[in-house]
Amino acid sequence: MLPEDEITARIETVLYSSGRPLSLDEIVMASGISSRTRVSRILMTLIDKTKSLFKAIEIARLDDGNYVLQVKSNYTPLVRKFAQRPIISSGALRTLSYVAYEQPLDSRRLLQIRGSQVYDHIRELLQVGFVEFEKVGRIKIYKTTKKFQIYFGISDFSAMKEKLVISSSKPSI
Repeated sequence: MLPEDEITARIETVLYSSGRPLSLDEIVMASGISSRTRVSRILMTLIDKTKSLFKAIEIARLDDGNYVLQVKSNYTPLVRKFAQRPIISSGALRTLSYVAYEQPLDSRRLLQIRGSQVYDHIRELLQVGFVEFEKVGRIKIYKTTKKFQIYFGISDFSAMKEKLVISSSKPSI
C-alpha cells in the first residue's frame, strides 16, 4: 500500500507533466492505487492547497469532469509574453522531419525537397545539435544525432517510419 505522500506526488507529477486535462481514470492509473474515491479525495485536498498556497496556479475541474494544472486565466497575457519559444522554427522542424525520415540524406536532395531556405534550417539544426553531416566530395550527407533521438524519444527509426506510413495511409475523417 502506497503512502499518501507518494500518491499525492504521483498525482502532482501527472498533472504537471501531461500538459493537458486528464480524466479521473487517467489520474487513478498514474496514482498507483485503484481507489477512485481515495484519488478524488486527494485531488480535492490538492485543489484546496493550491488555492491557499499559489496566487497564479490552480488545479481546476473542468466542465467535462477532467482536471488540469494551469495558470489562472487572468495571467494568460503574461504567460504569452514569457512562455518559452520553440527550440527550433517550424521550417527547421519540417526539414528535420525529412532528414529523420530519409536519412542519410544528401544536400542536393534536401535542397530539392525544401528549397533554398534549407540552408538556414540546417544551420539552426546544427546549432541545436539535432543533425550532423559527413562530407563526401563536395556533397554533405545529413543524418540525425543521438541528441535528436533522446530529445524526441526515438530509439528505432524503422518502427518510427512504419508508424508514419501506417498513420498517413489511414483515411482522414
